[in-house]
Amino acid sequence: MKRSDRLVAMTSFLIEHPMELISLPHFSDKYGAAKSSISEDLAIIHRMFEQNGTGYLQSISGAAGGVKFIPQTNDTYSSKFIDHLCKELEDPSRILPGGYLFMSDVLGNPATVRNIGRLFASKFADLEIDSIITVATKGIPLAYGVASFLNVPVIIVRRDPKVTEGSTVSINYVSGSSKKIQTMVLSKRSIKEGENVCIIDDFMKAGGTINGMKSLLEEFQANVKAIGVLAEAEDEEEDRVVDQYVSLLQIKNVDAANGKIEVVKGNYFND
Repeated sequence: MKRSDRLVAMTSFLIEHPMELISLPHFSDKYGAAKSSISEDLAIIHRMFEQNGTGYLQSISGAAGGVKFIPQTNDTYSSKFIDHLCKELEDPSRILPGGYLFMSDVLGNPATVRNIGRLFASKFADLEIDSIITVATKGIPLAYGVASFLNVPVIIVRRDPKVTEGSTVSINYVSGSSKKIQTMVLSKRSIKEGENVCIIDDFMKAGGTINGMKSLLEEFQANVKAIGVLAEAEDEEEDRVVDQYVSLLQIKNVDAANGKIEVVKGNYFND
């Protein structure tokens, strides 16, 4: 196999297996090349990943070592993408009763969901996440977007038990905005004790749903290592029950009477 062909094949393989440790012998056997040649190829791929803002290759030495593709995106790309989302969501026709915005088209766009997943994965790549948790239903595509880059499974919390999920754990929680008592359930087989989890959701007002998921995960003795939300509502900040989270967008003002929406960057770039 020519080096040019091998570089393309190796690059594709690494992108399709993010966060997975791949040994040099694997590449050597797969492409029929000496380890020294594979090492040179990986150095080239690493350099191009960094130049393009795609990520980087993490090298791990030792007998059980190899390389691992870590997805990353640079601040310039992230900022442009978030600015694009802000403009897209400022369309006044998106205003719904209760101060919500219509976002189903955004959450149904594979390219947009993939980019959102890339941004959150870049933020959480070094946290050793074992699984992505979301609540049905609108957070599901975002959860899969993040999981595809971190190469971990998605676990879905539901409002009602499903017979197909076997025995479940359920809790009651107080909605942060409406102050109503609600229920959420999770299959007992979903999470192993001590797992590191990342909560992903599409929209957060006061944070009652996310706080409920945190309480539910305590029943499994899981560690909530990160929380990511696509959009947060500024008008609920005083009553917010969740303080440690990453948001891409902040809905600052929804004026239904005058048909105006103001959407700005969230806290994604805050240290």
